[in-house]
Order: sequence, then structure tokens, then C-alpha cells
Amino acid sequence: MEITSNTNPVILFDGVCNLCNSSVQFVIKHDPKKQFRFASIQGDYGQQVLKQFDSPPNSLNSFILFKDQQIYTHSTGALMVAKQLSGAWPLLYAFIIIPPFIRNAVYQFIANNRYKWFGKKESCAIPSPDLKALFYN
Repeated sequence: MEITSNTNPVILFDGVCNLCNSSVQFVIKHDPKKQFRFASIQGDYGQQVLKQFDSPPNSLNSFILFKDQQIYTHSTGALMVAKQLSGAWPLLYAFIIIPPFIRNAVYQFIANNRYKWFGKKESCAIPSPDLKALFYN
């Protein structure tokens, strides 16, 4: 079954990672148009997207943006999200001119240490009732 991103871009994130959960909360706070949707990589929706794009089912070290039937990973996905946020955050998109191998090396260093630096939860966080509509299972 093919998953579609409909009209809303979907951010796939590591549901047990404290840094990832904080990042989701940050995006929600700076997305007044409520354009983004969210799904944990560990959940059904996240796993179906990974399968559709032949990504490993344990792709927890990547930020994944699913938009317009394409996936954008690592620093590219994160910068594309920043570009759509309110305030000065779209200015970060200027870093897209840095070659991906450099951007992604920095990204990967943080991703590889995120549990050590920020910790992790035993299970995926459950969104509050007022935010539940923004999340896919």
C-alpha cells in the first residue's frame, strides 16, 4: 500500500529520543499555520513510508521529511522544515549551499550522540489531546 503525504508535509522522527521530541515541539510552536504532520519512525505510518522508499526499518539516525511524494533526510530535511517555519528560522535555509557531505557529517555526529547527550524515553510520547490531530500512528 502506497502512503501519500496528502497536502501536508510529514516529519518522521525517533519517538523515544528526547532531542527528537523536543524538535517536534519546537516545530509545532513555530508552525502557526499547522502545515506539518508528525509520525514516529517506530509507528505504522513511519514504517510504511520507510518501506515505500526502501529505507531500512531502523532508520532512527535520520530526520525524515515526507513531502510531495519524496523523502528528504538528515540536514536537507531539517533545513527544508526550517524554511517553512515562522520568525527568523527560514534564514537557516542558507546553509543548504554547504555541500551535503559536510552538513550531514555534523548532523550525523549529533544524531549518533543524541541519546547520550539528551537521553531517551522508554516508549514514544503520546501527544496531548489538542495536538493529537497533527500526529499519525
